[in-house]
Order: sequence, then C-alpha cells, then structure tokens
Amino acid sequence: MPPNFKFTKEEILKSALDIIREKGMSALTARSLAAKLGCSVKPIFGLFRNMEEVQQGVFLAANSMYQNYLQEDMSKGEYPPYKASGIAYIRFAKEEKELFKLLFMRDRSNEEEKQDNEEIKQIIELIKKNTGLDKEDAYLFHIEMWLYVHGIATMIATSYLDWDIEFISKALTDGYIGLKYRYCKEGKIDGSN
Repeated sequence: MPPNFKFTKEEILKSALDIIREKGMSALTARSLAAKLGCSVKPIFGLFRNMEEVQQGVFLAANSMYQNYLQEDMSKGEYPPYKASGIAYIRFAKEEKELFKLLFMRDRSNEEEKQDNEEIKQIIELIKKNTGLDKEDAYLFHIEMWLYVHGIATMIATSYLDWDIEFISKALTDGYIGLKYRYCKEGKIDGSN
C-alpha cells in the first residue's frame, strides 16, 4: 500500500512559496510542488481544485507577508510612517525578490482594482497631515513619490542595484524634500518625513 500523505493547505502553500522564492513564479507547477512535498499531485488536488487556486493562495500568502513588512516598519518608529511605508516596500523587494516580482511586477492590465482603496486613503491622509496639501495634491504627491520608491525597489529586486538601507533612506528623504518643495508654496521643509 502506498504511503498516505496528509498535508494542510498551509503546508502546501508554504512549499509553493519556497519554490517561488528559489526559482520564480514560472517554476511553480503541480509536478514541482509535488516533488517539493515528496508526494504525488493527488494530495495537492485533494485540497485545491487546480493550480490557479494554488497560485491564488500563494498570491494571498505573499501579500500577507508584504503587509507584515509594512506593519512592522511603520510600527517600529525608526522612520516617520510615510517614509517607513516606502522603506518596507523596498526592504520587501530586497529580501523577497521573487515574491516582490509576483506582487508588484506582473501584468495587471486585466485587474479591475489596481490599489487597495483603504490603504491609499490612509497614505493620502498621512501626506495631507505632513504637508498641508489638499486631497488632490496629496494624491499626486504620493503617485510621484511612489514612482520613485517603486523604481528603487524594482532595480533592487532585479539585482541592478544593491543599496543599503541608510543610502535608501537618504534617497527617499531627498525625493520627499524635492516633491514637498515643489508642491508646497512656502518651500519650508524639515526633511524628517
């Protein structure tokens, strides 16, 4: 009688995440996952309808990991909250390159919701509070700052850059100060946010 493999969905998803971390999303197949688990594909498809459902579970698990990065960096108090969100995004790209690519460097043209509305509202409120900008300008400020942060994160995730956190922090401060100067008529900047 063949061995009876029993796995939970969480164990299967953990193995799937490990495959992606090692070799990227394209390496995640039913066969590679079964090999990682040391079983046939039967236990996988006993808990998941198909590989699309496994991929969706992996995506949710990777996003949960990213949210943990955000919460951790924003609650540490090492940086002001808005800057901490950028640092967390870049740190995730540096430490979880393939998961970053999965979440933030995939084709999103068929997705209806491009950004979590609640998350963006909180960020816009932070910018309004820190700069005195109205909602529309705060949104534009964030989009421009996010392009800068995403560019750094993408270059790190693709191993084009290998900057340390101190240099990244300085670069983000420079970008923030430049945008704040541009958007705020007085140009009075303290550079701490």
